[in-house]
Amino acid sequence: MRLLLDEDIPHPLRHYFPEHDVRTVQYMGWSGKSNGELLALARDEFDALITLDQRIPYQRNITSTDVAVIILIPGTDSIDVLRTLVPQTLECLSIVSRGEVVHIYPQRTEE
Repeated sequence: MRLLLDEDIPHPLRHYFPEHDVRTVQYMGWSGKSNGELLALARDEFDALITLDQRIPYQRNITSTDVAVIILIPGTDSIDVLRTLVPQTLECLSIVSRGEVVHIYPQRTEE
């Protein structure tokens, strides 16, 4: 699967998706693009956009022609915390379809 990491995701997170073809917005030269422009550019080259930006679904109508959007909601952009969301993200990637928006939250631990 071809994945695009939004510019709000730390670059090193790409190494946690070894089975996928991962690029960053910066690598693609798309830094500073609006969400609508970014999704339009990504549509033909990527299967999913991974982002921390919770506003995307409200700013843009995600349709079946768009990429899947995976929104990580870790509460921080710390790579250590984001890594904990990778297993859920990988599971989600195996079932998500184009045009879907999925929110990934940290799993609660039982005390």
